[in-house]
Amino acid sequence: MEQKTNSAAASKNAAAEAPKKPHRKVSSAILGALVRIAAVATAATLVIIVGYILVMGIPAFNPDLFALEYNSQNVSMLPSLVNTLLAVALTLVIAVPLGVMAAVFLVEYTTRGNKFVKVVRITAETLAGIPSIVYGLFGMLFFVTFLGWGLSLLSGCLTLAIMVLPTIMRTTEEALRAVPDSYREGSFGLGAGRLRTVLSVVLPPAMPGILGGIILSIGRIVGESAALIFTAGTVAAIPGGIFDSVRTMSVHMYVLSCEGLHIDATYATAVVLLIIVVAINALASFAAKRLTKV
Repeated sequence: MEQKTNSAAASKNAAAEAPKKPHRKVSSAILGALVRIAAVATAATLVIIVGYILVMGIPAFNPDLFALEYNSQNVSMLPSLVNTLLAVALTLVIAVPLGVMAAVFLVEYTTRGNKFVKVVRITAETLAGIPSIVYGLFGMLFFVTFLGWGLSLLSGCLTLAIMVLPTIMRTTEEALRAVPDSYREGSFGLGAGRLRTVLSVVLPPAMPGILGGIILSIGRIVGESAALIFTAGTVAAIPGGIFDSVRTMSVHMYVLSCEGLHIDATYATAVVLLIIVVAINALASFAAKRLTKV
């Protein structure tokens, strides 16, 4: 009797699962088609945007765009190009050590489930979602007005550092958490201290993830304009010091497009900006691969 009951139950289960298999196949096919459509749409959008910028910008190139000094006739982008590289370098010098050290402290020097760590993470995620114009207003009120630094490279870079700090900190934290605990335990078992373990064992395998956060930060620095207009100014000249007003490439594009007199130069500036971003990403990816091999 028990065997008959078991066979009857098995037949019922098989009969119930039989209609589900075709349904699952249809669902998988639909989801696969949607994923492919999304991938094609994303790639097509990227190709269209990049192609449009190249088609409109490359014919506008001329030697005057790379003159050493900017004026209303040549609308040279060279000073803005130099200012952009300076802004990226100075911002990263300020933000990367702070972000990486903060992430190391949160992951390696605090206990898991710590309430302070949870508060810091929520704060960082909140700061990462604040619009850049809010950062610009804060930088204008604090660095430009309260501290009296005026519209300067330093004011702009400190504002940018505050903007990208949450991104660097959170990506570094996730990269450190992805390192297996067995690495740390093996290092401790060999007699290494916590600092040596972090520097020699934990950071090297986490470096690709850290560089990923830095790449995202560079992209935001290069493309930022709203915050810099309020803190760094719009002077199209190579600065003599960190307290001089500057104009980055994105701000240069914004000013030219608002004037409406040099639209061709605006597209040419966009091409150069695109090349800079691609070159920086390529260098960072190459560095990450080299560090991974090491």
